[in-house]
Amino acid sequence: MARLREALAGTAYAELNKIALYGPSTRAGHTLDYRFVQALPGGGFDFRAGCGHSLLACVVADGRPGPVTVRALTTGDTIRCEGEGEGEGEGERVAEREPHGDRGAFTLGFLRAPTAPGTLPTGRPVDVLSGVPVSLVRYGNPYVFVDARHLPRHGDDALRDQLLALRADAARILGHPPGSALPKIAVFADGPEGLSVRALTVGGWHPRLALTGAAALAAAGALDGTVVPAPAGPFCTLGGTVTVSAAADRIRVHQKRAEVPGTLELPWRVHATA
Repeated sequence: MARLREALAGTAYAELNKIALYGPSTRAGHTLDYRFVQALPGGGFDFRAGCGHSLLACVVADGRPGPVTVRALTTGDTIRCEGEGEGEGEGERVAEREPHGDRGAFTLGFLRAPTAPGTLPTGRPVDVLSGVPVSLVRYGNPYVFVDARHLPRHGDDALRDQLLALRADAARILGHPPGSALPKIAVFADGPEGLSVRALTVGGWHPRLALTGAAALAAAGALDGTVVPAPAGPFCTLGGTVTVSAAADRIRVHQKRAEVPGTLELPWRVHATA
C-alpha cells in the first residue's frame, strides 16, 4: 500500500485516500471478495473499515453481469448489488443483455438483519458520551449517531470539534485507537421536511454520506429505543438526497452510482525468491 501511494504521488490521484482490492470470491454463493484500505494522514493505513462506494466501484470495474454478491472481508458483510431492473427473479434476464458498466443506478442490499446480534455493540440502544445521548451502531461500519438538538449551534468548526470529541469517546468504548478511521460519526436533525444528516470522514466533512453510513442509519432507525428515527422516504445530506429501506433480513441503499473514468498503469515489479 505504501508503494501504491508513492506511485500515485506524481499523478492527478495524489490525494486519493481510499483503496479497494477485489477478485473472484473463494466462498460459495459469492461473486467477488473485496477488501478496503483507508489511507490515513501521515502515511498510515487502516485495514478495519469498510466503504460501500468503493465496493460498488469494484463491481462496476469488474464488469460482470449481475446481480453480484460481494463478500466484504474487512467488515464481514455480504452485500448484494443489483442494477436497475434486476429485482429478485429478474437478474438472469437483465444480465443477458447488459453488463454492469452500462447501467446507471444500483441498489445495494446488506444481507444482515438489523436486529442481529452485534448491531448494538454495547448492547444498549442509547449511550451517554460527555453528557450527550448517542446511539452506537455496528452495521457496515461502526457509527456514532447524534441528534443535533443536543449539540450547540456555533458554526461548522465548533460542530466538527464536538463531533470529533464524541467520536474519540466512542473509540475508547469500542476499543479503537483514537487516531483510527473508526468509529464513524454523523449528526442528524429531524424537521418538518424530514431527516437531514451530516457526517465526518477522514480529513473533514463527508461531501454526502458514506454508503455504509446510510445503511447504519437505516439499521439504527429500525431498532427500538435508539436516538435515530426511522427514515421516512429520502433524507437530505450535504450533496443531495439518499434513499434507504429496511426489511427484516436486510438493509437496502438505493439509487447509488459508480463509473470507471479511466485506468492508470503503475510501475509494479514482482520479486520472488525460492
